[in-house]
Amino acid sequence: MKKAVITSLMLGAMPFIASAQLENIEDIVVSIGDIIDLLVPIVFALAILYFFWGLAQFILASGDETARAEGRQKMIWGIVAIAVMASIWGLVFFLQDAVGVSRVDAPSIDVIPTVN
Repeated sequence: MKKAVITSLMLGAMPFIASAQLENIEDIVVSIGDIIDLLVPIVFALAILYFFWGLAQFILASGDETARAEGRQKMIWGIVAIAVMASIWGLVFFLQDAVGVSRVDAPSIDVIPTVN
């Protein structure tokens, strides 16, 4: 019974899957890049929130040494996460510059109009 339900759902979804196919590998790479571009700021924000959560725990637990140690560990891991992500981000931009690959999505500073 379970196999029949799964098979019928898969067969029913086939037209949607077929129409959603990407035409070539460039579209796939651009789609993955767009998803990563959306996720990077979210992950940075989560790492910063984790650091501040540890900081608040460290400050609020002034009398309890175990809670202070736990807050200190959260702050350390938050800083480590931010440093690793920034390093990888910098390495990616360095490699893009070295290879000559660039994304044209963001406008350059010259394009932004100024108000006089």
